[in-house]
Amino acid sequence: MAIALIDYGAGNLTSVVKGFRAVGADVHIVGSLEELAGASAIVVPGVGHFAATATLTAEWRTAITRATDAGVPLLGICLGLQWLFEGSDEAPGQPGLGMLPGRCFRLSGEVKVPHVGWNTLRFSKPASRLLDGVTEGASAYFTHSYAAPIGHATAADTTHGLPFAAAVERDRVFGVQFHPEKSGATGLRILENFMGVVRGGR
Repeated sequence: MAIALIDYGAGNLTSVVKGFRAVGADVHIVGSLEELAGASAIVVPGVGHFAATATLTAEWRTAITRATDAGVPLLGICLGLQWLFEGSDEAPGQPGLGMLPGRCFRLSGEVKVPHVGWNTLRFSKPASRLLDGVTEGASAYFTHSYAAPIGHATAADTTHGLPFAAAVERDRVFGVQFHPEKSGATGLRILENFMGVVRGGR
């Protein structure tokens, strides 16, 4: 069961690979559409500016959408979660994947931006497959300036100046704004849960 970790030039691949391998996943970094074919799951990582997602062209968006429509689980991490939405105010002309409604916005208020460090998770769904076994109020590690809106797909939220979606889940589409590979036992449990979905057990 090969996990396709998409390399589109937005960093943090090594730590994500380590995180998945720590939970027994067979993960491969892919940089072409041809390599995406046959993957058991797709992971879109990323740090930095939303404009970096321009590398994920219409062809990539079509291929990923077709894969998820066929039942392949998809996980977005940090910038990858934001890309699941329609777009971001950080790069207004750059479309997201559009699988989830809404646009990402800049964090504001009497807080330091970017938001870097640990924050607690408030659960929004009574039965989230992604957060199964995670304790309400558990902490995860964040580093970002923009965030996704809270909506029907929100599995957990948190607040840094403004409330935002910390984890999303809809059918076979999942995302986390934090870095699970840097979030200790909580992050590893979430990666294990995603692998449970991939294997068909959850």
